[in-house]
Amino acid sequence: MERQAVAVAEENMEKDMDEAIEKNTQEEEAPETEEASRQQKASEPAEETEEAPQKESKKDKKDAQIEELQDRVKRQMAEFENFRKRSEKEKSKMFEMGAKSVIEQLLPIVDNFERGLAAVSEEAKEDAFVSGMDKVYRQMTEMLDKLGVKPIEAVGCEFNPDFHNAVMHVEEEDTAENTITEEFLKGYTYKDQVVRHSMVKVAN
Repeated sequence: MERQAVAVAEENMEKDMDEAIEKNTQEEEAPETEEASRQQKASEPAEETEEAPQKESKKDKKDAQIEELQDRVKRQMAEFENFRKRSEKEKSKMFEMGAKSVIEQLLPIVDNFERGLAAVSEEAKEDAFVSGMDKVYRQMTEMLDKLGVKPIEAVGCEFNPDFHNAVMHVEEEDTAENTITEEFLKGYTYKDQVVRHSMVKVAN
């Protein structure tokens, strides 16, 4: 019996020692795990803070690229608008030059109509042929007027070298100096541009 009691006591002592050892090891490991978790938590914000500047830098690059592309588009649109305006101006100038050339060739025909009608006597003006020629002449002058062709005023006006070409000078006491007294050939303008100067006689 005594031997059994001693054996039981020894077993109990061994169990107590094992439990004490396990407890100590658990207490030693616990701080290590807590410290590791703290370090991990401390490292996590650092990683987030490192990622945040990277995201911001990526956004900045994208914004810069977008602004650059928008600037390019704006400049191209401005260049295209300037090109369109220049093309329209060139087209209008070319059209005006072509129209001016055609008008210059029509004016001698108008001059001949005027000379022919001026030579008709009062009795012959009622003739059907003369009446027809007069209608053609009026139709032509109306057409030129719609196109912007205007006759230059001459007789009784002051001589202006921009519109008149003095081919004769006369001494006239009853007329003011530098005044046009007679027109030999009618001048015309097309859209404020002189197509042909008036050939006139000027009083000194």
